Amino acid sequence: MDSFAVSITNGLTIRDLNVKRILTVSFFLAFFQALMLLVGWFAGIGIEKYIKEFDNWIAFLLLSFIGGKMIYEGLKKKDNSKDIELKILTLIGQSLATSIDAFAVGISFAFLNLSISIAILIIGSITFAASIIGLQLGKYFGKRIGKSVEIFGGIILIGIGIKILIEYL
Repeated sequence: MDSFAVSITNGLTIRDLNVKRILTVSFFLAFFQALMLLVGWFAGIGIEKYIKEFDNWIAFLLLSFIGGKMIYEGLKKKDNSKDIELKILTLIGQSLATSIDAFAVGISFAFLNLSISIAILIIGSITFAASIIGLQLGKYFGKRIGKSVEIFGGIILIGIGIKILIEYL
């Protein structure tokens, strides 16, 4: 769901959101979900107690930083058009921030002796599809929101970060 919400934000703010960009963003979000699930599965019990204490803080800080940057850019911009270019480092940051909890899930899957390959396929596929839908929804509503789209997107990202932190606390 975090990937879906980030996708809506990206759909609101990315300039020239075409099929290639939609597939790229969706792939990154899905890939990181699957990758972090696999890394967590391999990590097993040995690292869970160390990462579990601050994984939500990492996600909160990453999303808050990216959201704050979007708000800052939106406030200093004079042009009302939707013209954000999603840079690869921002996309990786979003993908990592939304997939940190998949790491913990992977660890729990190792304890439960679940088939990691099936879980990766299901979670990766659902994230990919949800991201495509979120990007399209954001693109649709972005055309109607207009002026404050970047600020709104930044607020959404910070809100996701706060939600993750509140769930932890």
